[in-house]
Amino acid sequence: MTATKSEKVPRALAAKFGEIVAITDAFAVRHLDDEYRQLIRYAVAALCRKRPSPVTTGKANTWACGVTHAIGMVNFLFDPSQTPHMKVADLYRAFGIGQSTGQGKSKLVRDLLSMGQLDPDWTSPSRVADNPMVWMVMVDGMVVDIRRMPRELQEAAFAKGVIPYIPADGQKD
Repeated sequence: MTATKSEKVPRALAAKFGEIVAITDAFAVRHLDDEYRQLIRYAVAALCRKRPSPVTTGKANTWACGVTHAIGMVNFLFDPSQTPHMKVADLYRAFGIGQSTGQGKSKLVRDLLSMGQLDPDWTSPSRVADNPMVWMVMVDGMVVDIRRMPRELQEAAFAKGVIPYIPADGQKD
């Protein structure tokens, strides 16, 4: 786990952060859930902390859509077998932007935050247990699923912050 989970932003970007998350919070309340809302807030804050911050240019609704789409891609928002889910065209429509603009901004967000599908840093907390990438750890030069390793190795990985919790103990709220 390497992404900073914080809403802390430079003072100069506090207003822009507030403008973007006002849009994403309202969207999350209507269409998503609190886990998505929080991950989106963290991602917007991470973008605000970049130097120079990319959010200083462009419209708030475009950034809101791009970040929401990027977090949605990590968590399979566009897969109808998942809950919550929605069609990507509905997401773009809700933010009032076109498909190419939404895709472009999402790609920029994913590149800036080194984000990809099944990314452990951007996985919703309720999906962590089922995300195999969260549990892949290098042990003696080999990538292993730490859930299948002795507890001592799990404890060491947890102590180093490599995994979010000790699998045998289960996820803590």
